[in-house]
Amino acid sequence: MTDLTTNNKLKRMPAEWERHMAVQLTWPHDDTDWQPILDEITGTYVEMAVAIASRERLIVVTPKPEEVAEQLKRAGMKEEALARTDIITCNTDDTWARDHGFITLSDDTYTDDSTQKTEERTEKSRHLYLLDFCFNGWGRKFEAEQDNAINRRLFAAGAVEGEYENHLDFVLEGGSIESDGQGTIFTTTGCLMAPNRNQPLTRLQIEEQLKRRLHADRVVWLDYGSLAGDDTDGHIDTLVRIAPHNTLLYIGCDNPEDEHYEELTLMERQLKTLKTADGQPYRLLRLPLPEPIYDEGDRLPATYANYLVLNNAVLCPTYGQPELDNVAMETIAKAFTDREIVGIDCRSIIRQHGSLHCCTMQIYSQTDF
Repeated sequence: MTDLTTNNKLKRMPAEWERHMAVQLTWPHDDTDWQPILDEITGTYVEMAVAIASRERLIVVTPKPEEVAEQLKRAGMKEEALARTDIITCNTDDTWARDHGFITLSDDTYTDDSTQKTEERTEKSRHLYLLDFCFNGWGRKFEAEQDNAINRRLFAAGAVEGEYENHLDFVLEGGSIESDGQGTIFTTTGCLMAPNRNQPLTRLQIEEQLKRRLHADRVVWLDYGSLAGDDTDGHIDTLVRIAPHNTLLYIGCDNPEDEHYEELTLMERQLKTLKTADGQPYRLLRLPLPEPIYDEGDRLPATYANYLVLNNAVLCPTYGQPELDNVAMETIAKAFTDREIVGIDCRSIIRQHGSLHCCTMQIYSQTDF
């Protein structure tokens, strides 16, 4: 059992925009739910892999390593990017690395100011803690036993840096929390209070668990917001994201006829009442809601909030809606002024009710700049 009595000030959950060592992808294969569109989704994963490995190290988890290596070579991935790609053999149930991947803590108090020029930054080392929480298929909706063992396999293979911490007695998905890197965690009532997560714990008890395990000073709960077709019960990374300088990017809806209008309007109102730890209002940047996309009559949870921050870029989901896609990327660029904004077509990913951020998990570096 993990010792949870350590002084909170010694550890913190980094913000996503801090320096990564790598990004993890858990690759689709024909024994997953991706089988009916395997060629299409594989093409999307190859595109993500190329975009990531051209900028930082990539870790691919798959039961079929030779097949993945061949797919990347056929796609024309450059030698230097291939050299930065580690393919780890591991059986998997599905591909949602955000939710079965390690949640990392750091023992330093350094947060990257993304506006500071690279040549002015001072390298700083830090100790990392790799927290392995229980992933149970979003409240036992799907099989997850093999996915829940991936972290232990990665750690045993030496693929990740840091000190392993066993938190498998508590259900927590990476997509359900956002960190500002300074002690504030955002989450949603809809997800963390959903059935088959951590009952019979109350909201107050869950908040205390989050504070202790993530060494947070405070937890901000969002009480509104959900997307049709979302299997996660309202992950924060589909709705609201934290960015540098106390900025929140969030999904808004202008169409009163849209089924999301009421919930997203209530969420927006709540966001306008929130204050930072210093008592200041957040800077709010509103992302558009994509036009409805359906699969066999069911609306899919397309969202521009599900972007991934890399060391020098942001990968932004797009949905074949050029005007809205451009507005979303321009809005994200306002929050990440020092990073290239790269669009990734995610129409294949949302067929299984997730998007770009859901497919990935950042693994932090033990040195920062």
